Amino acid sequence: MNLKESIQELAKDLNIQKIGFTTADNFEYLRKSLIEQKISGHTSGFEHKNLDERLDPHLAVEDARTIISIGLGYPSKMPKAEKTEYRRGTFARASWGEDYHFILQRKMKALAEGIEKLAGEFNYKAMVDTGALIDVAVAARAGLGFIGKNGLLISKEYGSWLYLGELVTNIEIEPDQPVNYGCGDCTRCVDFCPTKALLGDGRLNATRCLSFQTQSKGKMDEEYREKIKTVIYGCDICQVVCPYNKGIDNHFHPEMEPDPEVINPELIPLQDLTNRKFSEKFGSLAGSWRGKNPIQRNAIYALANANDRTAIPKLKEIIADDPRDYMVEAAQWALDKLEKRRSSIK
Repeated sequence: MNLKESIQELAKDLNIQKIGFTTADNFEYLRKSLIEQKISGHTSGFEHKNLDERLDPHLAVEDARTIISIGLGYPSKMPKAEKTEYRRGTFARASWGEDYHFILQRKMKALAEGIEKLAGEFNYKAMVDTGALIDVAVAARAGLGFIGKNGLLISKEYGSWLYLGELVTNIEIEPDQPVNYGCGDCTRCVDFCPTKALLGDGRLNATRCLSFQTQSKGKMDEEYREKIKTVIYGCDICQVVCPYNKGIDNHFHPEMEPDPEVINPELIPLQDLTNRKFSEKFGSLAGSWRGKNPIQRNAIYALANANDRTAIPKLKEIIADDPRDYMVEAAQWALDKLEKRRSSIK
């Protein structure tokens, strides 16, 4: 068994669903598109700031030769939360279970340690989506799947429900080839995106993406408030409608399993959480990274979208007492929506 085959076996032992290998050649072909996206105002601001580092693996590992890309399958279906007197909101699937950054980091650390036992000491740098390289570009070149029109990495076996990470290494390993399948003529993700954020070529206007909007601080533009419905973090629409995801539900990692009471929280009680209580309940989720303020604001929009009139006393309390201007504005907007719907029914 050669080194590549041994690493593939190691990945299976570590419960890594997909692994692929590609050269440490640069991704210079993406530069023009990335610059155009920035000039057009289509970037989120969350991207790695140094463009050269995003495109050249050798700026991470000077003697880089091979990038090892991995994918971990995550769940897309869950048991429903218990019905109570309160309406509930939802966290998108990428925030179910423990924060995927930590899960991937542990997997890549274990993978690197295993490779060291096989090949001896080597130079490497591990990256998740907070790293410099563009995960989907690495994964596509390493043959894990293809980049769909929604900009996500899609594989036949696991759909787009994959968390991606990579090891930039100085080991020489035969590269894999890109897959020979793709979206074809399908445009379901583009057609169903409620904000028309997808550009149709794998790129998106990140500022129009509902996932970005739910993570932004301060006031949310009114255009997006009803479109989030009762999702208080993230958006899964472009994945849910994708034919490659039909019937796929990945349950490989216990730490990724969702707690319905956490990822479907009661919206009104959510307004009363202190920073400490929010951290205790939601701190392990990827969706907690911006803190409680955007989540509480989104929950107010969700209460209006759910036409929850039991929220009116809480909304009035927020309008009267909350020192955060965007919360007061959100509560007034929600109250106006609820009252308008009531008067239109009469």
